[in-house]
Amino acid sequence: MIIKDVNLETVCGITSKMPENTQPEFAFAGKSNVGKSSLINSLMNRKSYARISAQPGKTQTINFYHINDALYYVDLPGYGYARANVEVKAKWGKMIEDYLHQSKMLRCVFLLIDIRHEPSSNDKLMYDWIVSQGYQPVIIATKADKIKRSQLQKQMKILRTGLEIGTDVLMIPFSAETKQGREEIWDYIEKLAEE
Repeated sequence: MIIKDVNLETVCGITSKMPENTQPEFAFAGKSNVGKSSLINSLMNRKSYARISAQPGKTQTINFYHINDALYYVDLPGYGYARANVEVKAKWGKMIEDYLHQSKMLRCVFLLIDIRHEPSSNDKLMYDWIVSQGYQPVIIATKADKIKRSQLQKQMKILRTGLEIGTDVLMIPFSAETKQGREEIWDYIEKLAEE
């Protein structure tokens, strides 16, 4: 995918009305600090368009990035951030739920999980919840450069076991450093956008 044009078009906070876009949307979910902004920047071919923060829980809005005037990347707030209070977490949850229910153009939800660790209970909850909303998430196993090549299949298996999913669920190892997986994600997005 050649990225010609990127525009942060809409930022939705807790009280905002969701935009009624007419082009395909691809949403990115994941817990705080899993590398969501790094993935989105890599998919936009930009260094730091989506704000990357050392401080987890930074994305507190739903951000709609218009790509090539053809589709949207939708950055959802990170979940499982310990320091956010219960009330704030509940509002973020509601915001994500509203988005999944209201978007008429959502084609796919990418769920990001750190390849180095077993999925957390929050990851499992999020996976099951996305499925219950009628979507089959694609798993992006982030930080693939942080493990040895020889460990890749073993770690992928740990993720599948932890999420209780079979090999029929698409899982793509990704590294923001080496760009491993980027072409595969682009190809998948392009295929769905054309359908």
